[in-house]
Amino acid sequence: MAALRLLSLLIMLPLFLAISDHPSSGGGPLKVHRKLREPKRPGIPIPNPLTGRSSSTSTHDHFASPAQENPASPETAFKGLWELFSKDSGANAMHINILPNNKVIMYDATAFHSSTIKLPNGECIPYKDERSGAELQDCWSHAVEFDIDTAKIRPLKVEWDPWCSSGALAADGTFVGTGGWLDGAKTVRYMRPCLDCDWKEYPTALADLRWYATQARLANGSFILVGGRRSFSYEYIPREGDSNSKAINFPFLNETTDLDENNLYPFVHLSTDGNVFIFANHRSVLLNPQTNTIVREFPVLDGGSRNYPASGMSALLPIKLHVQNPELILVEVIVCGGAKPEAYALSQKGNFTQALQDCNRLQITNPDAKWIKETMPSSRVMGDMLNLPNGDLLILNGAKIGTAAWYSADDPNLTPVLYSPDKPQDQRFMELAPTTIPRMYHSASALLPDGKVLVGGSNPNAGYNFTAKYPTEMRIEKFSPPYLDPALAIKRPEILVESSEASLLYGKMFSVQFKSNEALVTKEDIMVTMYAPPFTTHGYSMNQRLLQLVDVDVLQVSGGSHQVNVTAPPTGVVAPPGFYLLFVVHRGLPSKGMWVQIK
Repeated sequence: MAALRLLSLLIMLPLFLAISDHPSSGGGPLKVHRKLREPKRPGIPIPNPLTGRSSSTSTHDHFASPAQENPASPETAFKGLWELFSKDSGANAMHINILPNNKVIMYDATAFHSSTIKLPNGECIPYKDERSGAELQDCWSHAVEFDIDTAKIRPLKVEWDPWCSSGALAADGTFVGTGGWLDGAKTVRYMRPCLDCDWKEYPTALADLRWYATQARLANGSFILVGGRRSFSYEYIPREGDSNSKAINFPFLNETTDLDENNLYPFVHLSTDGNVFIFANHRSVLLNPQTNTIVREFPVLDGGSRNYPASGMSALLPIKLHVQNPELILVEVIVCGGAKPEAYALSQKGNFTQALQDCNRLQITNPDAKWIKETMPSSRVMGDMLNLPNGDLLILNGAKIGTAAWYSADDPNLTPVLYSPDKPQDQRFMELAPTTIPRMYHSASALLPDGKVLVGGSNPNAGYNFTAKYPTEMRIEKFSPPYLDPALAIKRPEILVESSEASLLYGKMFSVQFKSNEALVTKEDIMVTMYAPPFTTHGYSMNQRLLQLVDVDVLQVSGGSHQVNVTAPPTGVVAPPGFYLLFVVHRGLPSKGMWVQIK
């Protein structure tokens, strides 16, 4: 293993020496001293790696009538509630993902050689100090399994550095992480949801270096891995134990790199037509993963840059399914915040410029789509954006000035914002109760089964530093959105898990039973949603999607118990196979989520 690590470092040494010599190394973008190329026209063929031939296909044009509107949001003046859940997460929550066993995986970087929890059983990992050349021992754990109910942490052993990496849940609930820094840049790592599982790592699995790359789940459950620093390519993650020999060149990423990059951690979303939406800097395309061709390029989004280090936010708006024609399902992307293209360079001189304040929506299933612009209540960079089970979105974390990277931002944005996409345009944003803990660079968040939001991380420092202006933050908070108003608790439905179906088949009807204290429950009052838990890091939640299912019928079973019969998503294109949190929402109030698996 030591020989393999040394070989890996020798292969990558020339590239990483160039990066580390730059003032931004490890915490900021690599300078590329050239002008941005003019955008190419859409439809440019990309060679198919299997045949070597170029091909070009067009997508189906997707239009649909509006699906059933969401039941009315709850009437409440409650602006949310923050609670300190844990004083020490063990490892800084730079990257997080909840698993189907209700444990959250949190990890940061092995390069720091520090955390607040030791590896179990006195174990240490040898490493060579980069400056002195001394042979040292790292006895700290850089990844933990965090219990969302008890805050108990279990230290995990990760060896190949996952710093600024990517990840997602596989169809069987296994967490699959990819890329990272130095010896971790070509690594694929697996974490299975069992009592005593630990990381299983394959350090030579990827063809290209994947540092600040994005991982997206496809319709068949496989993964595409897009971009990374100096990696203007994408590849499909190989089967466990295999290795890719070659990546697929993707000129779009080279074209969208400016002097400060601003296209790392591209926003990647699977559309309901099977194509992959990829947004980098200010441009976006649809990529056909079957033919590896760009089939559409969308209008440029003006106003600034949106990807690392400009670090805006992006999510899919709730996907509303309907029976009449399941193939014509509208998909709308939202992109909010970010920074001006020159903001990072200015921040390195101590000049923190105002972050962007706009939100922009684009219907990616419409070939004639245009961006629709809105204005947030405040500027935000490095924020998180999460789908909530009732169809709203939560915007939180980040700063009002500066960019991502070490020491590159100030004026933390402490106030979360609720975004209600179906309300009239001038009524969609609502500011909520502020936190008291700044969540700057390297912070993250996750929606929990009980409807609360787990918030952790923040470390804009070159290592663990507990005395800095914005210190390494180990505290974990939980935020209760407005639908968790204590005065409305009696009105929340409660899923009867033992009487509900948790194994779903595509396009088939299934039933969920729930209790309600309401005297009358009608079909019009009920919405059933399925949420794909994302991997969140650096302000982007990869693979996140909320599906609003088709309500067929609501029956009273006995007393306050009811049964709702719903149709599962039609295909893996709409809902990739795997685990989801299912919620019953009554007049805007969600139940606690129940884990279901679709295959």
